[in-house]
Amino acid sequence: MSETSRRPIGVFDSGIGGLTVVAEIIKQLPAEEIVYFGDTARLPYGPKSEATVMQFAIQDTEFLLSHHVKCVVVACNTASSVAIRELTNRFDLPVIGVIAPGALAAVSSTLIGKVGVIGTEGTIASHAYERELRALDREIEVIEVSCPLFVPLAEEGWTDREVSLVIAHEYLTPLRDAGVDVVVLGCTHYPILKGTIGKVFGPTVRLIDSAEETAREVSERLSSLGLAREPGGTPEHHFFVSDVPHRFKEQAERFLGGPLPNVSVVRVDEFVKE
Repeated sequence: MSETSRRPIGVFDSGIGGLTVVAEIIKQLPAEEIVYFGDTARLPYGPKSEATVMQFAIQDTEFLLSHHVKCVVVACNTASSVAIRELTNRFDLPVIGVIAPGALAAVSSTLIGKVGVIGTEGTIASHAYERELRALDREIEVIEVSCPLFVPLAEEGWTDREVSLVIAHEYLTPLRDAGVDVVVLGCTHYPILKGTIGKVFGPTVRLIDSAEETAREVSERLSSLGLAREPGGTPEHHFFVSDVPHRFKEQAERFLGGPLPNVSVVRVDEFVKE
């Protein structure tokens, strides 16, 4: 095993949603070590300008590089839509976002060429998934719906409450009525609510979990580049945030389904280069 393959996978998000990607990486690549950074002091990224999001994404990547990661996963839809190309050009390591893997899985899965996308207001307004889907198939029909209340429901752990199902019906009925056969979960929080979302659509509609597809892309990329860690051993994961670690730890344990090691706080001004 090469020295580089022993290095951890770096993952960043503006907050906690990217932990669904972490959970999938742990599931699919159990030997890999992960360094996670949640930029909780500056969330959310969605309402900020593209220039600001680009700056934050570069700074977050530089922080992960200080921990000698072998690849960077941008587990944030906003940063993925804005910064993937710049990060790839700027840094000499694999950079993987959450939009392209989900879009590719959707195009591969639809039988009728009609795909729904659900996400936050910012992600839907950016039309990032629509652009990616149309780049893969110009004839595909894309119907996008924003579901802003899904994020707080996921963070509160209200995954099986009646109110969650009522809200899901309100948001998702237009997609169901439109006859889509594939729906992309275009927010890293949404896999937490997959059961509720699935109840609205029923078994005939496939849900594309962007966290699951991103982890699959990470696995394939590392293998193709000879960077996959050999099986065996117990990896040690490290979690960093830029603010409110106690809140992050509480929510992270819900997202990851188990106790979390200590969460370290790193202030933004400690790693941002002037």
